[in-house]
Amino acid sequence: MKIAFLFIGMMSFLTTMIVARGEDSSEPGILKVCADPYMLPFSNQEEQGYENKIAELFAQKMGVELEYTWFPQRIGFIRNTLTSEEGGEFKCDLVMSVPDKFELAATTDPYYTTTYVLVYAKGRGLDEVTDPLKLGKFVEEKKPDLKFGLADVGPAQLWVFYQGLMGNMVPYQGQPGDPKLNPGKRMIDEVVNGNVDVTIVWGPTAGYFAKQYKDKVELVLLPLSDDPINPELKLTYNMSMAVRYGEKEWKDKINRLIKENKKEIDQILTDYGVPLKEIVVTKKNDDDD
Repeated sequence: MKIAFLFIGMMSFLTTMIVARGEDSSEPGILKVCADPYMLPFSNQEEQGYENKIAELFAQKMGVELEYTWFPQRIGFIRNTLTSEEGGEFKCDLVMSVPDKFELAATTDPYYTTTYVLVYAKGRGLDEVTDPLKLGKFVEEKKPDLKFGLADVGPAQLWVFYQGLMGNMVPYQGQPGDPKLNPGKRMIDEVVNGNVDVTIVWGPTAGYFAKQYKDKVELVLLPLSDDPINPELKLTYNMSMAVRYGEKEWKDKINRLIKENKKEIDQILTDYGVPLKEIVVTKKNDDDD
């Protein structure tokens, strides 16, 4: 799951990161993008992800060509892309999907907000669970043998702990060695195939694959919220783009592109099933530039 990049490196669902050349590039007619080649719904080599589509939109608006450099999303992604030089030039100048206030780069204004979601298959005994916070009581009273599939990276385990469901947890590897394997999709597949009853997945991943599997099974997605009593349990994120520190002019240009194309960006996200929440903007520090 992309957002788990936060917890692995920092810190993945996306993560998938799209990156483009800035105004000071030696190739000003190219929007150069670094992206994960296998991580739908964010990006892939066939350019089918929603970050691919947003990159295409930006390239069109800028009147430049779009070019990709593929690199799997792993620890050190930023170090090997945005801040990495090759032949005297930075490989990439814009990251198109990071959590707002991401520590490894200066972030733009957030352009969407999403969250982790609880996922189960309709018609398999959990339909009366319409509030994630009532799952613990439901399991205690009606389904003590529930299997809760969880990746071993990210905040989902902490949520399960606070709900008293650790005894129901079935752990899965959150970052497999093979970069072609999509850990979020795997968790969805485990629910679809009946190997587990419920899981928690990064919202964009869940929304996308729920649409892909709609003819096979109806998946119920229940958005999770941050816990005001336990602020360390962070589940909802403003998502931004990012540039290297010190590139204020370039960041301002990207902010303008985000603002001017907000309607088109929102439509792309909606088409991909991304569960959107209201963006709550907080003040950035001066050194973000």
